[in-house]
Amino acid sequence: MKTVDLFAGCGGLSLGFENAGFDIVAAFDNWIPAIDVYRANFKHPIFNQDLSKEEIYEFIAKLNPEIIIGGPPCQDFSSAGKRDENLGRADLTLSFANIISYVKPNWFVMENVDRIIKSKVLHKVLSIFKTSGYGLTSSILNASYCGVPQARKRYFLIGELNGKDNSLECLLNKNLSKKPMTIFEYLGNELGLEYYYRHPRSYQRRAIFSIYEPSPTVRGVNRPIPKTYKKHQGDACDINHNLRPLTTIERSYLQTFPKTFQFQGSKSDLEQMIGNAVPVKLSEYIASCIQDLHKG
Repeated sequence: MKTVDLFAGCGGLSLGFENAGFDIVAAFDNWIPAIDVYRANFKHPIFNQDLSKEEIYEFIAKLNPEIIIGGPPCQDFSSAGKRDENLGRADLTLSFANIISYVKPNWFVMENVDRIIKSKVLHKVLSIFKTSGYGLTSSILNASYCGVPQARKRYFLIGELNGKDNSLECLLNKNLSKKPMTIFEYLGNELGLEYYYRHPRSYQRRAIFSIYEPSPTVRGVNRPIPKTYKKHQGDACDINHNLRPLTTIERSYLQTFPKTFQFQGSKSDLEQMIGNAVPVKLSEYIASCIQDLHKG
C-alpha cells in the first residue's frame, strides 16, 4: 500500500511499515533535527511542513496514499509532560484527524501515549473519523509483547474506510508474545553490562534495572547517576563504580532501531527524537496485522 507518514520524527513508524512491505512515498515533519536524520536513512522525501495549516491537505491528497500513518505530538497527554491540553499541541491530533477526513485514505494508523484515552480531544477525533466513514479499532499495546525489549505502553487507533469496528482486535491480540521480551533476549551481552541506571521521574521510583527484564520506557531524558542518589528498595543491584546510564545509541537499540540506522545531531536532540520515536518493531507489528487483515 502507498503510505504517507505524518509527524514522522526520525522514522520509527516509517521503518516498521517499510520492513513489513508497505511503500512509503512521503513523510512530513516540522522539526529540522529529526528531518535531517530521516533524510539520511530513507530514499523517499520528507517535507518540512506545519501540518496544522489546511493548505497542506491538498498536497497530501495528491500523493494518493492508501494508508496514512502518524504519531501526533503527545506532550499534552504524556505523564512526562504537563498533561495540559490547552498548550496547543493537542490541536495537532485534531489536525491529523482533519487530514484523514479530507484525504480519505483506505486506512490510517494513529499512535499516541496511553493517557490520551483520558483526554477530551480523543472524543473529538473519534467523532471526526466515524463521521468520515471509518471502522475503528483501538488498542493499548505493551511493546514488550510485540518484539521490543521495553515495557512501553502506547495507544493505537486504526481506521479502515467503510470497514467494521474492532476488525483488527483479534489479530492484534492473537499475535502478541506469551511473555515480555527482555534486553538480554534482544541484544544478548552486546551492551557489556548486566545493570544500568535510568533516571527516574521521581526518587520514589526505582532507577537501576537489569538486562534480564524489559527496559522501562525510553524517554527524552538521559542523565548520569547523581552523586547523592540513594538506593531504592526496588533497584536491581547496589550502586557501584561500574554502574552507568545507557548511551544515546544504546537507547536507540531499545527502540529497536537497527545498528545501520544513522543518527546525527546534538546529544540533546538525539535523546529527544529517540525518546519520541515509535519503536520500529512495534510499528512493524501493527503493520503486519494490517497486512494480514488486508490479505484476508
